[in-house]
Amino acid sequence: LMNAAVAQDVEPAQITQHCDSVSLCFSKGLGAPAGAVLAGRREFVAEAWRVRKLLGGGMRQAGVLAAAARFGLEHAEATLRRDHDNARHFAEALSPPGIQELNSPLCSVNLAAVETNIVMVSIRGDWPSPTELCEQLRAVSEEELAETGQAVSVLLFPWSARSVRAVWHRDVSARDTELAKNKLEFVARKCQE
Repeated sequence: LMNAAVAQDVEPAQITQHCDSVSLCFSKGLGAPAGAVLAGRREFVAEAWRVRKLLGGGMRQAGVLAAAARFGLEHAEATLRRDHDNARHFAEALSPPGIQELNSPLCSVNLAAVETNIVMVSIRGDWPSPTELCEQLRAVSEEELAETGQAVSVLLFPWSARSVRAVWHRDVSARDTELAKNKLEFVARKCQE
């Protein structure tokens, strides 16, 4: 919800105005250690509250978590916009004309589809598979250290038979994004060899 609101430059209420209920997790893009909020009609929230109690849910002295959630909400726009910018920078290296920068026919991105902090990377050819590519990006080798002078582990998720998903969050900096782009370039070059 918050990523969509920032990407569209609207208030979250504008997106949710026709929803019966809304749940917002504070530990995703907002960076709080835990917590969520549920909104809806009074009867719906009362029933959710009852079921939560029935199942043993609840916390005492949760003020510190509420403070973290409040901080996340107060800084959401700047934080999420930075995540979107980092995702776009990564995606631009994988889409024309940036794909020449990467110099690999292995991966591509539809830049028009990059609206928030999520980048779907398409993989061409039979090798590597999305799982194999993710394993190569996660692993650090002596060869990588010798060639690049850095040991970088990048965590992507095999999404489909020919794609992987990359997601940015508040703990991934512009420098981390650059390192991830370089690691993908290194892995793509090794796959072509």
